[in-house]
Amino acid sequence: MKNVKFIIISTTVLLAIFVFSAFSKGETSCKAVSSDSKEIVETKEEKPNQLVNMFVTHGHCSTPFTGKLDNIKVDFGPLREGQANPVENMDMSFIIDPNTFIVCSGDELTQKIRTPGLFIGNNNEKITFQSTNVYTMGLDWYQVNGKFSIKGVERDVKLFVTGIREPKNSNPSSFVINGQFDLLDWGIDYDKIVNGKSDSVPTKWVYINMKIELC
Repeated sequence: MKNVKFIIISTTVLLAIFVFSAFSKGETSCKAVSSDSKEIVETKEEKPNQLVNMFVTHGHCSTPFTGKLDNIKVDFGPLREGQANPVENMDMSFIIDPNTFIVCSGDELTQKIRTPGLFIGNNNEKITFQSTNVYTMGLDWYQVNGKFSIKGVERDVKLFVTGIREPKNSNPSSFVINGQFDLLDWGIDYDKIVNGKSDSVPTKWVYINMKIELC
């Protein structure tokens, strides 16, 4: 009987350790402030790897690729009951690892989009975004201004964010985020870096699209 109890207890402990380790990575952090108590409540949930879709236009071509999002943080700020846009005071940040960029059409283009000096700097910096201002554009629709960093160089950008929520919920359960900016603002000439020669059309637009799941 003692041996049976020992086996059951040991199995339970091992199972608990396995479950805990399975949920120890990939956390998404969300914060909200209760409108009654003003107490900050932070929750963390395990989420699958979230992706960002991007593409670069260069000359008459475009190169679409995806990458992994990490350290997604959204602070909703004080909840605003009875308001159409309850999270217009939110603070948002995320990180993109350019070493995870993949072009779906093949390894050759994937290696080009990972060319050192394009998105990957000498110090292997991550691409980061940190919001600075939020403006309400419409119902659950926001313009989010912020600092976008590539290879350690920050530039001001604006993203457009649509909140998706159930009608009875105060906060959205996910965001759809879109934006575009010119790589030349960072001194990045796609064709010169990748192909060794600048294109006759100097503007190199980057388009960014993602959907992030919130707590």
